[in-house]
Amino acid sequence: MKILITGISGFLSINMVRHLLSKGYTDISGIDLVDFDYPERDKIKFLQGDIRDRAAVKSLMEGVDVVIHTAAALPLYTPEEIYTTDVVGTKILLEEAAAAGVKRFIHISSTAVYGVPDHHPLFETDKLIGVGPYGHAKIEAEQACLDARAKGMCVSIIRPKSFVGPERLGVFAIFYEWASEGKNFPNIGNGKNRYQLFDVEDLCEGIYLCMTKDVDLVNDTFNMGAEKYTTMAEDYQAVLDEAGFGKKIICFPAEPVIIVLRILDKLKLSPLYPWVYETASKDSFVSIDKAKEKLGWQPKFSNKEAMVRNYRWYLANKDKIAGATGVSHRVPWKQKALKVVKIFF
Repeated sequence: MKILITGISGFLSINMVRHLLSKGYTDISGIDLVDFDYPERDKIKFLQGDIRDRAAVKSLMEGVDVVIHTAAALPLYTPEEIYTTDVVGTKILLEEAAAAGVKRFIHISSTAVYGVPDHHPLFETDKLIGVGPYGHAKIEAEQACLDARAKGMCVSIIRPKSFVGPERLGVFAIFYEWASEGKNFPNIGNGKNRYQLFDVEDLCEGIYLCMTKDVDLVNDTFNMGAEKYTTMAEDYQAVLDEAGFGKKIICFPAEPVIIVLRILDKLKLSPLYPWVYETASKDSFVSIDKAKEKLGWQPKFSNKEAMVRNYRWYLANKDKIAGATGVSHRVPWKQKALKVVKIFF
């Protein structure tokens, strides 16, 4: 089986590459704007390029059986970058995949398509109300996938909750840095809300099942997330307990904190984008019954286990990533105003 992975240099994709290699797959290729600088470089075929470049995409499609589409411009990118990458890039990939006779296309979407819902759990049939350029772009990208499915292509759409694990940094790196330095950590709201996360290994297995199960089963849309999770404060406390300094999650009333973050956002001093801080104090969990029943998929890790596993990877690699910042999940996000706040914790 010949497999093409978009965004192959990203956090999810390197874990997917390792997952596939462990199962004996050897014909793996990928494209990414960022260099693929992992030890597995000599085990894949890599093109440093852009999914918005039709010629580059076309050059990679010949003979491909499965496309795993993970490439995306995340919410910290500009609205134009988000639209052209997440929507235009997805359409180019689908068109070129169809032209090349690709058998399966697996699109990694997001539960951001649900916006800020008024009920839980969320089901795949719930209304899509994206928040901000990223949420809207993910909805439009899904529509392009549905259009391709209607024309006869097998297209799996996976909507994962926020996932963590080896190589994951981004906003979680801020929390892990504080934990490793023996700091308490502030929480938006009372911490009693249930906020489902996900381990990247469980997501990789879900993608693998969409590659290998019968077309009639996988040609569908699936929520994926942890099966076991408690409250926001309790799940995050597991990392502080692992750090061993006796520190705690400190909860603050949501409304005043959100007002401050909105002001900091306008001043470009907030480390978080609006969808994160507007929803952090609310319940956020999806039903995973459909994926379990149709695919036979079963997540192994709880929220706590996933976060502690990610934290241990962070500690083992902390020196390598010191000083690096950016807007992807591969690098820590800038702390901005939180650098000052940390002094008081």
